[in-house]
Amino acid sequence: MVIKNVNLETVCGITSTFPDNPHYEVAFAGKSNVGKSSLINALMNRKALARTSSQPGKTQTINFYNINDAMYLVDLPGYGYANANVEIKAKWGKMIEKYLHTSTKLKAVFLLIDIRHQPSDNDCLMYEWMVEQGFAPIIIATKMDKISRGAVPKHIKMIADTLKVEEDTIMIPFSAETKQGREEIWELIDSLVLPEEDELLAAAELETAGPVAEETAGANGVADDAQAEPEKQRKPRWKATGKETAKKTKKLQEKKAAKTASKSGKKIKKK
Repeated sequence: MVIKNVNLETVCGITSTFPDNPHYEVAFAGKSNVGKSSLINALMNRKALARTSSQPGKTQTINFYNINDAMYLVDLPGYGYANANVEIKAKWGKMIEKYLHTSTKLKAVFLLIDIRHQPSDNDCLMYEWMVEQGFAPIIIATKMDKISRGAVPKHIKMIADTLKVEEDTIMIPFSAETKQGREEIWELIDSLVLPEEDELLAAAELETAGPVAEETAGANGVADDAQAEPEKQRKPRWKATGKETAKKTKKLQEKKAAKTASKSGKKIKKK
């Protein structure tokens, strides 16, 4: 996605009512000081849109960023902030839970984990809770520039083993410094929030057909409740990040590898 305009449209506190946004949303969660604000700034090509700080617990609200008037990026409060009292922690937790369960536009939840360290108890609890609630969180392993490139696979495996991630869980190493991983994250977001080509064509055909299609349907009796086919049950929105998305991501990665190889004169063998 080419970022043309971004603005912090809505800020929700503990007692706020969440907005009924017109576009799809993707949410970002992670413990305090995991690099969430740096990730958001890097994704949106901005230096200080999301406030970064060496002091953990800076984000204490749910922030809705409108991107290109086409989608929303949702910044959730950091969890595991040691200096917050028990009552405040509980309220933040309820606020996050309420958002995840009430948003009608949520397409995916990204869970940020510091690649340098074994996931904390809070990380494990958050991941387990999301899975138990039916979510399929996408893992972003932040701060990958802080370790050697050769150590990345080992640390990714450590995160996967500690969290006991489900099969086909998408895991993306990311660096806010080098922007490595940014393209993969955006390709994944685009596949989730932007309409598929066939959906756009179908919508265009329907719009072109207009009243004629409705008259034809009425003449054929399709609109009759007794003859109408039962509506297909939609999959839960959080399942959109399951195997189908994993397949899409794999194809995107294969295309990117093939493009890189063609530039260097090498051929990639398909497995």
